[in-house]
Amino acid sequence: MIKCYRGFEPLLLLALIGVVLTSCEREPLVPAANYETKNVIIIVMDGPRYSETWGDSTHQFIPRMANQMAGKGMVYTRFYTNGPTYTNAGHTAMTTGFYQEINNSGTELPQYPSIFQHWLQTTDNDSLAAWVISSKDKLEILSDCTLPEWKGKSRPATNCGVDGLGSGYREDSITYYNALKILATHHPQLALIHFRDPDFSAHQNSWEKYTNSIYKTDEYIYKIWTFLQNEYFYQGTTTVFVTNDHGRHLDGISNGFAGHGDGCEGCRHINLFAWGPDFKQGCLTDTPRELVDIPATIAELMHFSLPEGEGAVMKELFK
Repeated sequence: MIKCYRGFEPLLLLALIGVVLTSCEREPLVPAANYETKNVIIIVMDGPRYSETWGDSTHQFIPRMANQMAGKGMVYTRFYTNGPTYTNAGHTAMTTGFYQEINNSGTELPQYPSIFQHWLQTTDNDSLAAWVISSKDKLEILSDCTLPEWKGKSRPATNCGVDGLGSGYREDSITYYNALKILATHHPQLALIHFRDPDFSAHQNSWEKYTNSIYKTDEYIYKIWTFLQNEYFYQGTTTVFVTNDHGRHLDGISNGFAGHGDGCEGCRHINLFAWGPDFKQGCLTDTPRELVDIPATIAELMHFSLPEGEGAVMKELFK
């Protein structure tokens, strides 16, 4: 169910998260040929709990998303990962549409081709038209798969970790800088940008570092979102999904916020904010959705098929 607002105050909108929502009528989906979206950017904040982001009524750690961004798009209050709750599995789900038990160290490729491979193959674009940009080197695996007919083909460009797979993690400040440079220079039409710090800091069992990293990542996300609105190539034709790969343990479960990896509510309940020219604005929805629905929706917007995907198009997003 969806509730939309016109001329609302952003804080008023976000204060209603957790309240039972009423439905509103939706116009039929725009025919595919008429979508205004030409570019899609996924931005991933790695591993915060819902209780420290949209689930916190004060939104103290995500002020930019709550106050500047929420009123321009749609916020999901019941968004989940229903596969393994660790980094490589979550990112595999959001890019292939398939939940997979996958090695988390970066030594195993996804089984199925990603949105990047499918889109590049469909459009016959150069690899520089699609990018995987990540603070964690191990996420370079998202550029390929093991399916024989796809392995090594139609691969996106990558900018991951210090210097690619096996080189180690880098600071999010470098990822932010590199992402803006790549967006401004190469103008990718399909990209994933990943920030590691909420997960990295939480694993150090430091509440202060963990919450500060959410706050800092919120700022990076806002600045990228602002850039996309002002850059001529992206202005008016770009859709953004802001989400997480997994959450964290609830208090009282295992080591609490410091860990993740099981099926508890804290590990599964994650965030989704969606914004773009084809989507409703100023809306909350409690429609249950999950990570694999993101690539299905991207395939719809960008006019390619994702036959291996298990997700569904999030039709409630569309105007």
